[in-house]
Amino acid sequence: MPKEVIIPALGESITSGILSSWKVQDGSYVVLDQPIYELETDKITQEGLADVSGIINFLAQEGDEVEIGATIATIDESAEPTTSPEAADKVEETSPPPTPPEPQKEVAEVREPPEADETKTVPVPSAESPKPEKAQQHSPAVRKLLDETGIDPSTLTGTGKDGRITKGDVLKAQTQPAQNSLPENPVSVPPSVAMETPSAGDRVTRRPLTPIRRKIASRLVEAQQTAAILSTFNEVDLSAVMALRKAHQDSFVKANGVKLGFMSFFVKAVVHALKAVPGLNVRIEGDHLVEHHYYDIGVAVGTEKGLVVPVLRDCEQMSFAEIEQGIIGYAEKARSGGITLADMQGGCFTITNGGIYGSLLSTPIINPPQSGILGMHSIQKRPVVHNGEIVARPMMYLALSYDHRVVDGKEAVTFLVKIKEAIEEPARLALGI
Repeated sequence: MPKEVIIPALGESITSGILSSWKVQDGSYVVLDQPIYELETDKITQEGLADVSGIINFLAQEGDEVEIGATIATIDESAEPTTSPEAADKVEETSPPPTPPEPQKEVAEVREPPEADETKTVPVPSAESPKPEKAQQHSPAVRKLLDETGIDPSTLTGTGKDGRITKGDVLKAQTQPAQNSLPENPVSVPPSVAMETPSAGDRVTRRPLTPIRRKIASRLVEAQQTAAILSTFNEVDLSAVMALRKAHQDSFVKANGVKLGFMSFFVKAVVHALKAVPGLNVRIEGDHLVEHHYYDIGVAVGTEKGLVVPVLRDCEQMSFAEIEQGIIGYAEKARSGGITLADMQGGCFTITNGGIYGSLLSTPIINPPQSGILGMHSIQKRPVVHNGEIVARPMMYLALSYDHRVVDGKEAVTFLVKIKEAIEEPARLALGI
């Protein structure tokens, strides 16, 4: 009996997802633990692996919304790898084509003219009449795909060996129906007429919101509607941090295998400020105010599908190297789709860095149920007064958005000043002052 491919449980709050892509072909042979599909939910993008080896048959299509526990495919374990159309296609693509029969030499020019009753003789092919593509020259996978799509192989230009048609050629033609259906001699349209009657499809693209984007939208609106968000600003001189990085970067990389970045300083500075102003390390839970006595800091990571916020746990116990390694690891997982729900759960406070995209100043929105978020921005040399002189220093604007329902303005300003002091004098982080 074929093995069912079932959507697993991903968390208590996740009930369904979008089957964003199949990573294998329908009817192909898959092996144990091979990635076969990608499921996009309102929190994470999860990759599904094959539980067994065999021929896979799809029961759901890309773009379908599927429930947790639904069967989206079956895998026939009794099938052999050699029976896979995809495998056969690969073998045929890599193996040399059969030697065609030796064509007739063009000796017709020196032979005597044929008699009238020899009209049934097959003419010698010429360059002006190309040889038609024969069905038996296609691999099993290509023939199957041609039958399914109804595409005429004579309209395709093969990119395989000796001009043979591959599955990629058929799939490309399938995704470009308008181009393949153009007449050989299209009627020219004057530019003025074409501008007067534009096609709506050329001006807009309509696509559904992805589950992650829907969730981001929902949470941002929820934060704006339920929290009293207020922002306060300051600027910080990064001269000391930059000098520290320059002096010890080589030794740091040699010892830890990662670069000493700016984010680890800000994570440590946030922990330092939370200890000094615990009023920011709280959340509202019904009619209660819950104060955290731990320091799990979320670091926003941008991906192609949206913003995700993995959480660094117990940052007060982490070294600078461990923070940098943790951030790099989460960033790689997020951008490859390997981030999990557990990676993003919890968190006391969030840091977001719009400066990597060139942002000079912004007002970040808090990540509920947290009460604060720190926004970092671009580093620019600006004229400032230092020791009574106007000098150019590497400056960054900082923005702290906070929930004014539970955080007073005095606490917020003090918190941001503590971060500024820790960045401008990194020794404070080691001394705890």
